[in-house]
Amino acid sequence: MTKKSILILVLFLNFSFPLLAQGDLMVFPKRIVFDGIQSRVQNVNLSNTGKDTATYRLSYSQIKMDEDGKFNTIEEPEENQNFASPYLRYYPRTITLAPNESQVVKIQLIKTSELKEGEYRSHLYFRGVPKTKLLENETTATDTLKPKSLDIQLTPVYGISIANIITIGQATTAVTLSNLALLPSQDLYLDINRTGNQSAYGELNVNYIYPEGISTNVGLIKGFAVYAPGNLRKTKIKLNTIPGIDYSKGKLQVIYSTPNQETTYAEAFLNLSDNEEYSLETEINSNK
Repeated sequence: MTKKSILILVLFLNFSFPLLAQGDLMVFPKRIVFDGIQSRVQNVNLSNTGKDTATYRLSYSQIKMDEDGKFNTIEEPEENQNFASPYLRYYPRTITLAPNESQVVKIQLIKTSELKEGEYRSHLYFRGVPKTKLLENETTATDTLKPKSLDIQLTPVYGISIANIITIGQATTAVTLSNLALLPSQDLYLDINRTGNQSAYGELNVNYIYPEGISTNVGLIKGFAVYAPGNLRKTKIKLNTIPGIDYSKGKLQVIYSTPNQETTYAEAFLNLSDNEEYSLETEINSNK
């Protein structure tokens, strides 16, 4: 009997809550941004919420986001893309946490004299190290007469990846929302169009405006990013079913803003009665 283990890698790159959790690992915050070079050290907090001691290895990965928001690992930067990892140092590189134990990972900005204006991005990956178990290899006289078979054991390997971003200079990011359409599934489809020298990151809010003018929130996505150098992200937002709301009348208002709605990137409206759409563009002239 031949026995073999296959490792399943679960990689979380984009999450909608301020605290990332996968398996028994919790990470806070879910992204690190060095806005200029004034602050050169930032902390990431790791916590083991499981019942067993766990070990995690840290490494940087380079990620590209496609138009559907999916992530692909790349080796070389694309045009107008800069990796942050050459300018960041992190420690420790391997962490072992007992149950309910926490530890801080320090991320330090280095080689600042080599940084030119723009955005630099890499993703710090926390990968769980699986515990290996010896499998009993039971062989009987009857087994020796049978062809050898493959016994597969699936061992989950959990990981979390958070964006590490360096921004240098004034942001020229501008965003527009287009192609709004309400689908029969009660999903709102739209395109998020980004231009400029930095990524866009924040939350998408959808408000339903009654014919009488009253507004109520019917959809929300937090932690929504359009990573540079990509300039288009397509998405769908599931709208809430609320008594008294008729999605064949009134309007939908979509607002894409920085976290906690501090600054609005863009705003768009969809007239539900005749499917007319218009949008307002807002240019962001401050670093995120």
